[in-house]
Amino acid sequence: MAVEGRVTVPKFMAAKAQGRKLAVVTAYDWLWAGICDAAGVDAILVGDSLAMVVQGRSSTLPVTLSQMLYHAELVTRGVQRAMVIVDLPFLSYHVSPRQAVRNAGQILKRTEAAAVKLEGGVQQADTIKALADADIPVMAHVGLRPQSVRMLGSMGKIQRDRDLLLADAQAAEQAGAFGIVLEMVSQKIAADITQALTIPTIGIGAGPHCDGQVLVGQDLLGLMDGFHPKFLKKYADLRTTAIAAIQQYATEVRSGEYPTAAHSHD
Repeated sequence: MAVEGRVTVPKFMAAKAQGRKLAVVTAYDWLWAGICDAAGVDAILVGDSLAMVVQGRSSTLPVTLSQMLYHAELVTRGVQRAMVIVDLPFLSYHVSPRQAVRNAGQILKRTEAAAVKLEGGVQQADTIKALADADIPVMAHVGLRPQSVRMLGSMGKIQRDRDLLLADAQAAEQAGAFGIVLEMVSQKIAADITQALTIPTIGIGAGPHCDGQVLVGQDLLGLMDGFHPKFLKKYADLRTTAIAAIQQYATEVRSGEYPTAAHSHD
């Protein structure tokens, strides 16, 4: 059962106690945000994964705050119901809590987003607290952290240090995070963390016991080529459909079959 009406941070948080699973997807523009919103998802994440999905880069590190602001503006224009959460990109919150508040504040001032997300737990507890104290709703992100790719190495490695993961998650909750993403975490550990926290856990590659799940919209629709992690379920094969449609269009243009009189003005 979906959250009723416009999804707010309090409604998002209340879903856990009410036993409602939360469906979250990423979107990066007006078109796809509107489609996701019409489908009834609870939240749309404007992820810094746009680096790979939109820009064709190999990691999230190059994404800038100005690019995140641009995409957040596009997404929020297309949304009527879902809560919009925007990633704080690499080096937009690492220097100091004051920097984080300034940059997160710009996102909320310039867009209709409801919240921001940052990577980290214990190390970012002071920053999470500063954001919460400034009335900026913040979601944390622990386990595999894409912005730490240079330090962590492989992006496909399951995180299995229970004590470290639990400490990160609890530190984020205590600092004021309203929710937390668990990425590539052993499902048993994810279940333990979910049980230990009062805020919702949103899993990606973390098993079925989280309070919700998040997937990249283009991944679940089968639009991306060559990306087949174990956690990903493709609900459509739109890449094949799109290629076939465009091939048919090109064939008809070259043969003169399109346009016909029916597609032409007198």
